[in-house]
Amino acid sequence: MSRDPVNLDEVRRVADAVLYEGYILYPYRASAQKNRSRWQFGVLMSPGYAAADPSESSVLRSECVFEHSGQPAVEVTVRFLQVQRRHTTGTSDPGPGTPPSVWDEAVEREITVTSSGPALLGEGTVTRFTVPGGEDTETLPGARVIRRRAPLTGSVSVRTAPLPGPWQAARLIVGVRNESADPIRSGGTAEPGGTAEPGGTPGSRDEALPAALVAAHLIITVSGGAFLSMTDPPEWASPYVGACQNTGCWPVLAGVNGGRKVMLATPIILPDYPEVAPESPGELYDGTEIDEILTLRTLALSDEEKAAARATDPRAGALIDRVDAMDAPALAALHGTIRAIRAVSAPDRLDGGPAGSPAPGPPVGGEERVPWWDPGADESVSPGTDSVLVAGHRLARGSRVTLRPGARRADAQDMFLAGRAALVEAVLLDVDDTVYLAVTLADDPAADLQSAHGRFLYFSPDEVEPCLDQAGPGGASR
Repeated sequence: MSRDPVNLDEVRRVADAVLYEGYILYPYRASAQKNRSRWQFGVLMSPGYAAADPSESSVLRSECVFEHSGQPAVEVTVRFLQVQRRHTTGTSDPGPGTPPSVWDEAVEREITVTSSGPALLGEGTVTRFTVPGGEDTETLPGARVIRRRAPLTGSVSVRTAPLPGPWQAARLIVGVRNESADPIRSGGTAEPGGTAEPGGTPGSRDEALPAALVAAHLIITVSGGAFLSMTDPPEWASPYVGACQNTGCWPVLAGVNGGRKVMLATPIILPDYPEVAPESPGELYDGTEIDEILTLRTLALSDEEKAAARATDPRAGALIDRVDAMDAPALAALHGTIRAIRAVSAPDRLDGGPAGSPAPGPPVGGEERVPWWDPGADESVSPGTDSVLVAGHRLARGSRVTLRPGARRADAQDMFLAGRAALVEAVLLDVDDTVYLAVTLADDPAADLQSAHGRFLYFSPDEVEPCLDQAGPGGASR
């Protein structure tokens, strides 16, 4: 792989975020219900447990398409967490800072295999791996901590399938298989670090987790070739990309500066060239949340809650300390940023006009021109006086209507508005000249306040019926 060295630093930053996604969730205490159901992403259970529970799997499979020069080489790095079960004994007078008696930590593991030459383009390669188990003991004041790890075994297969046509391309097929024994006894009693006895049956998922590969994902690099995007492939490759089968992961381009030498296959669907926001100060372990919100929530925890979080897991403790130490500029950086600012040249007019033509409505007296999307840019648009014809009746501001939300609308709460009387506040047009009616409910005691703040309900003309007992637009009262 030395022919085309690639920098994997940024790829690993993203991969690390995937590796610890959901590791421990806010509020970072063992007592939280959601932290009792951890390890949900990319979990490859032991084959015995997967056979007993069809919702689980022991196999990960990634397929993608790449072009090559005739002598490609592929390096596959399998990354996952090994569950380390921690037992704490001898504690007395439990309080917020007391560690839970049993807690699952994790140890990062990597398996790297290389395939090239006739083996890669022929029958492929299968590499078996072993991760040893073990037990560590730590003596603390008033407590004893034992950490146990079950041994893990598995295999990584790499092969290619040539694609027809004038392009020198192939489908890369990578498989990861967990071949570990179940770490439980025949009676179903958990025995961390042990092995399954003949005739043994898997117990609960919690008992089987020490034999799992958790958050398994792949970093794949190619030398003497280049990967194609699986989400936006060139036209000639679309049928071959569509025929790829991915189980438990989705591969995306992850090279720097638009490179195509690296593929990242993860259990979380990502876009091509994913990146970690530079404003993010560190792991929060809950990628479905917004960093700013989660940080503020963490700051709002009481001292007792923070003590309980610190005692739960060393990573949670480091997170709490990091958040507590954040200064005002770091917090302000989480509030949001714009990454798409660019200079506007003549061929790229914001108002949509042809390149080189004069822009409409030149500034007068140095005033800034009104943007094209603002109603003020078009004097023919007047939401307060415009009208629309519905069932032969002209509706405008002040018209009373009966709401008849259509089945095509996506908001399920609209069903509660069916048959309600409403007052038209404005007739609006979007940028495609589609008409909408802004209304307030006639029997809403806060309607005047809603109108003053511009907070309306919006309906299409075919979702209202004119009230026939009104004299005309503007003549009705609430």
